[in-house]
Amino acid sequence: MAKPSKRKIVEAALARYPKSYAERLGIDVAKNTPAPLYQWLLASLLFSTRIAASQAESAAKALFDAGWRRPEKMAATTWEARIKVLNRSGYARYDESTARYIADTTARLREDYGGDLRKLREAAECDPEEERKRLKAFKGIGEVGTDIFFREAQLAWSELYPFADKKALKSAGKLGLGEDAEALARLVDDGAELVRLLTALVRIDLGKEHESVLEKAAEA
Repeated sequence: MAKPSKRKIVEAALARYPKSYAERLGIDVAKNTPAPLYQWLLASLLFSTRIAASQAESAAKALFDAGWRRPEKMAATTWEARIKVLNRSGYARYDESTARYIADTTARLREDYGGDLRKLREAAECDPEEERKRLKAFKGIGEVGTDIFFREAQLAWSELYPFADKKALKSAGKLGLGEDAEALARLVDDGAELVRLLTALVRIDLGKEHESVLEKAAEA
């Protein structure tokens, strides 16, 4: 079997997983407005927990379907109500701690930045390292959570672009696509496609589908 080109591999990856996680959740991070940024912060918190990504996605969707898409809406919820929604969406193992993290993160966002992550960016003077430091101050958002947030936030915060997290880069290396964000950015048309590719790479790694993707790319 002839080795497929990097572009063919990218096309095969995107054909398998064409949407980013934010797109799947109906979050338009690129708008760079308070509600989508808050929603993606919560999703990043959920995705960084030690459970399956599919469960984290279901939990995020359940929270948003409950109408808790803005900090003030979430702040008005009870701990019991949050646990009920998380538990119902398959998050039982971490529902109590996650319900607390959501409340703590929401409270800190409102207190420190008026519920608007753009003010965090402003306070950090658009410095990615300072943004990372401030994001990690939120309960439940560590290095992994910040990486997940940055993965999609680069569409709105230009100082982050191009960004690729460790999990996506590890998967890219297995596919022979390069080992840094700049290399991946050169293989796509724009930032939105880069974000979709990063998500595809993460999902391919989770499913251990590298060989299957390479085979599909070789057939094209």
